[in-house]
Amino acid sequence: MTGTADTSERIAKFLARAGVASRREVERMIEGGRVKVDGKTLDTPAFKVTGSENIEVDGKRIEPPAATKLWRYHKPDGLVTTHADPEGRETVFDAIPKDIGRVISIGRLDLTSEGLLLLTNDGALARALELPSTGWTRRYRARAFGSISESALKILRAGVTVEGIKYGPMEVEVERETGSNIWLEVGIREGKNREVRKALDAVGLRVNRLIRIAYGPFQLGQLEKGEIKSVPSRVLHDQCGHLIDMGDTPTGQAIAKPRPANRAARKPGGKPGQRAMGGPGQPGLPKREVDDSLIEDARKGRPLDAKSTRARRGKDGKPTAKPAAGRAAPRATTSRSETPRPDTPRTGGPRKPGGPRTGGPRKPGGRS
Repeated sequence: MTGTADTSERIAKFLARAGVASRREVERMIEGGRVKVDGKTLDTPAFKVTGSENIEVDGKRIEPPAATKLWRYHKPDGLVTTHADPEGRETVFDAIPKDIGRVISIGRLDLTSEGLLLLTNDGALARALELPSTGWTRRYRARAFGSISESALKILRAGVTVEGIKYGPMEVEVERETGSNIWLEVGIREGKNREVRKALDAVGLRVNRLIRIAYGPFQLGQLEKGEIKSVPSRVLHDQCGHLIDMGDTPTGQAIAKPRPANRAARKPGGKPGQRAMGGPGQPGLPKREVDDSLIEDARKGRPLDAKSTRARRGKDGKPTAKPAAGRAAPRATTSRSETPRPDTPRTGGPRKPGGPRTGGPRKPGGRS
């Protein structure tokens, strides 16, 4: 006898995928009596739904989760990254277009910070991308008042503790000094509250401008302030498919499912308890970056493979310039005629004019 597959899931997970709030926030909503299913107020987050029910939050009907989407947004300074600010300040969600529907932010940028902010309609994806265990680096350009010594750089690169909070090792490079200010490029992996500002303040630098330029493989690129762009589904699957499984709902829409605890079980030869390292941005693996040009390639149907999305970086670790469109990058080649010959052969004494390279004559059939 063939059994019917169970397509139900917990209400907190369902509402998180629908972009209502995170699972924990949904659980608090249920405790507050704000969630109803078929007219009945829920009192437990363990309740399961299939999506065919009439689900309401604060009296508003919630539609089944749509396909998982991701947006890049250039947040200007002066906006708060929250859905409701008790002080009445303008929020990120007030500023973005209403036609994209309800979305949640992946991480936050404080009031005076600017730059790349990732937005998604899928709570499971947001949680996966926020976890420090994902290994994605958040990169910033910071302008700070003061100067920095080599010893201070070593402290930041080793990790610093501020007011009892330990911040992990940072990637810190000095870009340039302009008068009394200094520009730094900073990379962090945890993303704790005001981490960059507090860590730099601990070594005597007062940050007066902070711009996030990258979150994992996703780049700020050429986005103008206040501009928002959707990440094509092909790029989303390519960059995030190793973090969450994107399956199909009964209606054929792509959804995000939590990844299994033991990924090695899905790979031939995997050992129990061994975590498989299988994705860009994870420790020990080549970093793959997505900028505007690669997203445009995906939108126009051009091939998008590992080589095309891998960061182009030189020996110093900094991105290298891409060749202009339609022109191949010059290849450094040296012909044999241009290679200087040594004055003496590999073995033996000085070479005699017209004489062979080695002692005896070449044998017939010998290797050339």
